Amino acid sequence: MLATFPRELEEYRRVIEDVARDEGLDFYETIFEMIDFDQMNQIASYGGFPTRYPHWRFGMEYERLKKQHTYGLGKIYEMVINNDPAYAYLLTDNMLVDQKTVMAHVYAHVDFFKNNVWFSKTNRKMMDQMANHATRVGRYIEREGYEAVESFIDLCLSLENLIDPYLPFMKRQPDAVEKAHTRDIHVRQQAEESVTRFKAKPYMERYINPPERLSEERDREMSRLTAEKSLFPSSPDRDVLGFLLHYSPLEDWQADILGIIREEAYYYAPQGQTKIMNEGWATYWHSRMMTQYHLRDDELITYADHHSGTLATSPGHLNPYKMGVELLRDIEDRWNKGRFGKEYDECMDIQRRQNWDIDLGEGREKIFEVRRVHNDVTFIDEFLTPEFVDRYKLYHYRQDPTTGRMVVVNRDFDQIKQTMLFMLTNHGQPYIYVADGNYANRGELYLAHKHNGIDIKISYANECLKNLQKIWGRPVHLQAHIDDEMLLFSTDGEEVKQQKIKDDLPKPAHNSFA
Repeated sequence: MLATFPRELEEYRRVIEDVARDEGLDFYETIFEMIDFDQMNQIASYGGFPTRYPHWRFGMEYERLKKQHTYGLGKIYEMVINNDPAYAYLLTDNMLVDQKTVMAHVYAHVDFFKNNVWFSKTNRKMMDQMANHATRVGRYIEREGYEAVESFIDLCLSLENLIDPYLPFMKRQPDAVEKAHTRDIHVRQQAEESVTRFKAKPYMERYINPPERLSEERDREMSRLTAEKSLFPSSPDRDVLGFLLHYSPLEDWQADILGIIREEAYYYAPQGQTKIMNEGWATYWHSRMMTQYHLRDDELITYADHHSGTLATSPGHLNPYKMGVELLRDIEDRWNKGRFGKEYDECMDIQRRQNWDIDLGEGREKIFEVRRVHNDVTFIDEFLTPEFVDRYKLYHYRQDPTTGRMVVVNRDFDQIKQTMLFMLTNHGQPYIYVADGNYANRGELYLAHKHNGIDIKISYANECLKNLQKIWGRPVHLQAHIDDEMLLFSTDGEEVKQQKIKDDLPKPAHNSFA
């Protein structure tokens, strides 16, 4: 049962909301609810929602969070849901200064949810949708049995990261209408339309557009179009879950559950893409609003203690709160002083660069622009500087076996930045594509790992392949780059075999991953 929202907190909430809007934040209506630590752990284990479909992983996560809180290893101060209206939960045993900090923090989060482009395609009524998902799964449990449904959910959850987070912003594959229209147009007609014809008067036609050239180009186009029509999918498809949903031999209830898992994976994807920016933005604003408007003298020490704990970091570890807020402050300072652009970048005078300040005053405007258009990868790629890395000692470390202390092993800016980007790209997970849905004309599924610095974990990949086979119903293959060798992992559901990819193996429809 939810606790009544205290009148004193409601008065502070209104003041904090007014200040946040005056500072330029733009957020949905935000509903705060008071809960105890056990309720907080329950909601957190459900991924931030009060209602989810039944599954053992939520119980496992609840036990982990409960032990973490019981033994003082961590505490969840707040939780906020990307929804319209937004819902936020406050702990009943938080101190007043913590409640004010959390409310300021939450309003900045909701501003980020509403205005950052990477959240623009998310379902803003996800609170209702999650409850709807729970109802549908509950109906299937009653009809099909708990074990059958739970086992199938296990399969789907093991594959929930096999989505294309950029899919909501672009169309990778032709839809059904386009496919039907393309089928209706004969290959010869398509080839004829693709042939290049230059404008010419009738008596010059055979000289400007020689029949031999037209015929040769027409034959080339016919060969290309005929080959393309046989490709399945028409291009490599990163949305593996979507491909399974459309083409796997699933029963209706299984297809619906797979669709639920996929929809929820796409909902959560932007949160993984913007963790550093989102937490940095919220920390920036709660810090500003508390120190400028809401902090009482007697709360200063407690606030400083808790705030410093949030931003604490150690060598070799990346704290998203610390990284995000400090980089935003650095951007604001640089754009206030004009420390960017051609003239600044070409200045070789160290003293002049350190004292550079043309009083441009565009810092606040710039960080609002950054909040609107960037995700973590573009944020780091665009704004991380050697000076920032040196200031916060974001070097590569290792533990000295002799002294047990962490020591710097690499200060090279380019390598540090590259490592950070690899870690953030696709949440540090490998890129997997559907390369062929009818491999060797046997109805087998062929996946390919696009190696961009992130290796696959063979043990995890083997189990995923087995689960994929159970959904696809036919053998499944995975092409992967392992230790400078191209290997093919294959399973018929019983065991996983691996072999080197040689020229005598059948080629998949799309073979651009070598």
